[in-house]
This record gives sequence, C-alpha cells and structure tokens, in this order.
Amino acid sequence: MKLLSHTIGIFTNPDKEWQAIRADKHSFLQVFLSHVPILALVPTIAGYIGVTQVGFELGGHVSKLTPASAGALAVITYISLLVGIYLVGEFINWMAKAYGVEDDEPTRHYEGTALAVFVTTPVLLAGIVLLYPHLWLVVTVMGLAAIYSVYLLYEGIPILMNMSKERAFLYASAVLTIGLVGMVTMMICSVIIWTMGVGPVYQHHYQ
Repeated sequence: MKLLSHTIGIFTNPDKEWQAIRADKHSFLQVFLSHVPILALVPTIAGYIGVTQVGFELGGHVSKLTPASAGALAVITYISLLVGIYLVGEFINWMAKAYGVEDDEPTRHYEGTALAVFVTTPVLLAGIVLLYPHLWLVVTVMGLAAIYSVYLLYEGIPILMNMSKERAFLYASAVLTIGLVGMVTMMICSVIIWTMGVGPVYQHHYQ
C-alpha cells in the first residue's frame, strides 16, 4: 500500500475513492499504520507550535504554554488520537455483521478500519489551523472539517460495505453516535488528567 494513498481522492472524488478503498483488500493494520500515525502528527505538531510560539487569547491577554507543558499535552493528544481512531474502527467492525455486511471477517475488519481512518482524515488535516490557535478560526475550520467527515461517513458506508442506503443510514448513525460519545469521554479523561497534574503551564501574559 502506498503511504497515505487515497488521502487526496477522498476530497476530490469521494465516491470513486471509496470504491478504490474497497477494492484494495489490505489488512486492517496496513490501512491504519500507513495513515493514522502520520496524519495524527498534523494537529499534534501544529498545536505544539501554536501554543508555544504564537500563543492564544486567554482573559484578554495572549498566553503561551511552556515547551515542557505543551510537549506533555502533545504526547497525550497524539496517543489519544491513535487509540481513538483504532477503537472507532473496531466498533465499526463489531457492528458490521449486525447491520448485514456480508463480507468475511478479515474484509469487514479492513473496511471498518478504513472507514474510521478516512472519515477522520479531514479533521486531522484541518488540525494545521492550530498553528494559529485563534478560537473562532479553530472552531470554524474544525467545524467545517467535522461536517465533511460526517458527509464522508454517510456517503462511504454504502459503497465501502456494499449495502443498501437504508441500512447504511442506520449503520452510519450508530457510528456517529459512538463517535460523539467517544469525544465526550476523551474530554472527561482530559479533565481528569489535568487534575492529576498534567495540565497546562503558562509562560507569560503578553499585552
């Protein structure tokens, strides 16, 4: 598998690209390891640079995090992204048979992981906006990326899983629900981690 294959096509011609992804028939580990560890670096590194070099507005002042604090949060973020996307793929695979996906188990596993990988790709790439962590800019860009990810989810499942649009709609809705629950869970875990002393440490306030 070519490194980061299908990444451009998922934006330019998603229907055709979903068909190509289905035809690949690689293992779930191949599609995961050839994309996610690299794509997850985009928001992680951009966020680190943004909060340590550019700064963000906090209480009417521009604040920055210390390199050590930002580094610890970046590592936690990176690991969380890897684990989160992997678990979403596992959930999609677990639900596949219940929603009538007829492929064999290795193929379903690949398809579930591929769906998780490429549906989250727009959000991961949009993480480049964290280089300039202005609240409304980040919310706008990440929000648009999330909307496109939802579109890819509903558009991709019937093609990738070779199933009717009616069943695919229910399947996609279940996946979306789990994704939202997972996001809330990650936020709660982040708060818990911060209370354990791994929270942000600020450099200065700049006028």
